[in-house]
Amino acid sequence: MESLCMTLKPNANLINVSKGRGNGGSFLWGESIRGDLERRDFGRLLWKSLRAENGVRKAKPDVFCPAPTPDNDTDPTEEQADMFETPQADPKQVASIILGGGVGRRLFPLTSKRAKPAVPIGGCYRLIDVPMSNCLNSGIKKIFILTQFNSFSLNRHLAKTYTFGSGVNFGDGFVEVLAATQTSGKAGKKWFQGTADAVRQFSWVFEDAKAKVVKHVLILSGDHLYRADYMDFVQKHIETDADITVSCLPMDDSRASDFGLVKIDGTGRIIQFSEKPKGDDLKAMQVDTSILGLSAEDAAKYPYIASMGVYVFKTKILLKLLTQSYPSCNDFGSEIIPSAVKEHNVQAYLFNDYWEDIGTIKSFFDANLALTDQPPKFEFHDPKTPFYTSPRFLPPTKVDQCRIVNAIISHGCFLRGCTVQHSVVGIRSRLESGVDLQDTMMLGADFYQTESEIKSLLENGKVPVGVGQNTKIM
Repeated sequence: MESLCMTLKPNANLINVSKGRGNGGSFLWGESIRGDLERRDFGRLLWKSLRAENGVRKAKPDVFCPAPTPDNDTDPTEEQADMFETPQADPKQVASIILGGGVGRRLFPLTSKRAKPAVPIGGCYRLIDVPMSNCLNSGIKKIFILTQFNSFSLNRHLAKTYTFGSGVNFGDGFVEVLAATQTSGKAGKKWFQGTADAVRQFSWVFEDAKAKVVKHVLILSGDHLYRADYMDFVQKHIETDADITVSCLPMDDSRASDFGLVKIDGTGRIIQFSEKPKGDDLKAMQVDTSILGLSAEDAAKYPYIASMGVYVFKTKILLKLLTQSYPSCNDFGSEIIPSAVKEHNVQAYLFNDYWEDIGTIKSFFDANLALTDQPPKFEFHDPKTPFYTSPRFLPPTKVDQCRIVNAIISHGCFLRGCTVQHSVVGIRSRLESGVDLQDTMMLGADFYQTESEIKSLLENGKVPVGVGQNTKIM
């Protein structure tokens, strides 16, 4: 990638629903939660009562509890405990499909030569590393990536990072890139027409021997920033016996029209789904989000329930919807999900942690600079759930008489007598003496230039890679 700097007025507008995540599920209703929205942990409240209300604990047939007798001193409560069982989600029965995204016009020029998931984030990562790492940390090792537009950079990154022979070793799992291609027949002459059509064109992969044990399919986007344990999501899906489960979060007025919005009943079932509504249709999707456990103040601030574009399907239901029920529908958010709500058990799962859709230049810029905040809303480094990326084997960054405040400096950089404040500096970057970098996202470079090359370029009136002496970017 070419060296590139960009600067805007920092005005982060990020949704941080909670700073923690419960281990017992993340969806609830009916009880207000004290404290502000950024500090609550939804997952631990009312989960047991919700499970009981939905009837997810099922009694085994033909089992009874005898009273204790001299010949039978078994505690009846132990027998009663055995009468109920909660199915446990098994990551070996889950496959994930990561969507490579469309043209990415709203992220141009970052997507002029690369797919959205290949766009750098946080200095040294790519957006694709987020869902990939979340899958691996969740124990999900059957991963498909669907690509179509400007996929060279993305394919190269995946090949270097997520392979059996080098990079991260996945054991009995696999990572397969499914690139858009033309096949025989009239339908096979078309490229991907949408998210659902992309999955439909490769629905045959679930007939493959490697996927025969897959009972649930996780649909993920390749341009979101968040940390999640997908098995909590799948567990909720199993316990509510859902055909489809949609991951959701509360949303404010300013961005509600950018997302699919849902209405739910008292059991968490989605009864209405509207994709990116405007005007009166948007107002019609307002709900009392205190049902999610929000305080009255927060419920007024976040009057919508937005879909994150993250879904889990029963495999047989997914294949039926794509090939039989709605063979002409091409998009999950605008067509498949709204139609399925009428005939299937579609449940909502409340995601209660930081999440950001990196769909525009502004959201990209704000999300990157938010990483430098103290304390940050999101951090890549976590010893229990690390984020993976390509092992570039770059040298440590060299800093010579610099002033650095609230900034991220990536690997292999050279900083000389400069000032960096509230900025992210990408890999292989050079900042010369007198440079003042403030509120800036610098992507970095693909290669180094020697001192002699730099000198030659300057003598010939050309610009070398990096930021030159006495440059002010703020």
